[in-house]
Amino acid sequence: MSHFVTYCSAKITPSARCAIFVLFSVFISTSSLAGTIVRVSTSVGDYSIELLDESAPLTVANFLGYVDRNDFNGTYLHRVVDNFVVQGGAYRFKLFEGPIDIPVGETVVNEFGASNVRGTVAMAKVDGDPDSATNQWFVNLADNSANLDANNGGFTVFGTVLGDGMAVLDAIDELRFVNLGAKAPSAPYFSEFYDNPSSFVYMNVEVTERFSAAAHVYESGTGLLITSVNIDNGSDIVSLNFSSVASDLGFVIQANQESVIPRQAAFDGIATFDSNVGRFTIPSLEVNLNGSVSVISNVVFKLIDPARARFLLDSYEQP
Repeated sequence: MSHFVTYCSAKITPSARCAIFVLFSVFISTSSLAGTIVRVSTSVGDYSIELLDESAPLTVANFLGYVDRNDFNGTYLHRVVDNFVVQGGAYRFKLFEGPIDIPVGETVVNEFGASNVRGTVAMAKVDGDPDSATNQWFVNLADNSANLDANNGGFTVFGTVLGDGMAVLDAIDELRFVNLGAKAPSAPYFSEFYDNPSSFVYMNVEVTERFSAAAHVYESGTGLLITSVNIDNGSDIVSLNFSSVASDLGFVIQANQESVIPRQAAFDGIATFDSNVGRFTIPSLEVNLNGSVSVISNVVFKLIDPARARFLLDSYEQP
């Protein structure tokens, strides 16, 4: 999953933003969602969650603390129970070492309120201790209210999956899974046969300024470019994100290494990287520039610093 960074291996200033994006003109209406939005990129596909900032403030603050530290990036889903929940947030996998625990912060006071119906996102916790939630969280695949609303003080719902995002969760639920013990009791994998944890379903979680179902998104406010890439015509397929980097050369992005995760398969419109010429191409990129949302096409970046996996914007086309 680290091939892209191996091939290649701050936020842009206001003046640079203006120079690069002043010509963007295709406007898309922005969402009026009230809660914080996070985008979850997985090995199977991406989905977004709207957080319940007002009704579960302590739980949301706890969750966002892990997100802000990139603690969830590169973690794998360790527990999927058919037609029940998809759960993760606790472990990464390191070659030759095995599962690595994500550092756990303080426990959170239970804030049960919203019901655990299909499409809601809730905190996992220790049996018999309502106030024991830390970093593990799950998405309800079904209406689990009769069970989870009544047990252990009620499981705190702190978010809702947006748009068609449940299609990604349902696809994960349909995968085979393997039992490797306490840190992977029912871990889904996307290969035909289980061979090693490289075929686990991994995820990244990032705060975004708005909900978008686009495959490739850049936001000036966060400085993040979220994408999936087909490397060298299928030699590797990954999802990852880049951060914009201040540079006198122009618009430069740098791959965030902890975010490089395997992707199950390519899809129509996936970005491509040709290591022979160092060209990274995005067929269609949705750009959110301070709330003005545009789409540009055939966006080409040139590899300028392989050691740090930095790319310089070379060209793009407007519709």
